[in-house]
Amino acid sequence: MRESPDISRNRTFRSIFISDVHLGTKHCQADLLVDFLESHSSENVYLIGDIIDGWRLKKRWYWPQAHDDVVSAILRRARLGEKIVYIPGNHDEFVRKFAGQRIENVKVLDRAVHETADGRRYLVVHGDQYDVVIQNAKWMAYVGDRFYEFALTTNTWLNRLRGYMGWEYWSLGAFAKRHVKSFVNIIGCFENTVSEDVRRLDLDGVICGHIHHAMSRDMNGIHYVNTGDWVESCTAVAEHHDGTLEVIHWTQPARRGQPLAQIQPAPELDDRAS
Repeated sequence: MRESPDISRNRTFRSIFISDVHLGTKHCQADLLVDFLESHSSENVYLIGDIIDGWRLKKRWYWPQAHDDVVSAILRRARLGEKIVYIPGNHDEFVRKFAGQRIENVKVLDRAVHETADGRRYLVVHGDQYDVVIQNAKWMAYVGDRFYEFALTTNTWLNRLRGYMGWEYWSLGAFAKRHVKSFVNIIGCFENTVSEDVRRLDLDGVICGHIHHAMSRDMNGIHYVNTGDWVESCTAVAEHHDGTLEVIHWTQPARRGQPLAQIQPAPELDDRAS
């Protein structure tokens, strides 16, 4: 992906794809997500799983006003006529029992096939179906979730110290995903498994979440797109009216007269999967 200049608010897209918000956790960047939702309109919004963290809420209830604001912003869009599709993930798997139903103008599905404006067809799915740990040793996934929570807490304190020193924000999780071999191997295995299934379904690409690692690239003729998360990276995927897909990094709240975000469009090779 290559960076383009900072942009301003009030942009209109054909579709927006969001995943891994983890409402109900202290590390959810709810304020930034509300700002993003209020700064963009679209015909379609896909909520691609782990929007609510049922795992964490079962252990301890945590639901501040900002998390209510996210839900209100989404329902407001539904009332205004935007098509909202909710595809649950593993952390909000309790919603899967409502698949095929419409709740408050929000359609719940296990998975969907989205056709872009230029005619390409994408599988839209959370992605836990392709995670060998989730499917074969769920207890390990719970252990991993606890470790991730510890890493995020450590990252919070680390960045408070970095801020005191006048240094910029730094993500421990993102660093690990880029440089620690086990993380790299897990991500690579996940991406390959997803792409093989998309090829079997004779689709052009996939838009998923789950691994908290935003990406848009070609994988042997399959366009693999991952929406990232709203815990560390604060990323979403947007479809323009010509069918072009972009990964958006929403890094700071809106302030009058200031740039808001960086768009990282996929290279032409990635976005126009053959």
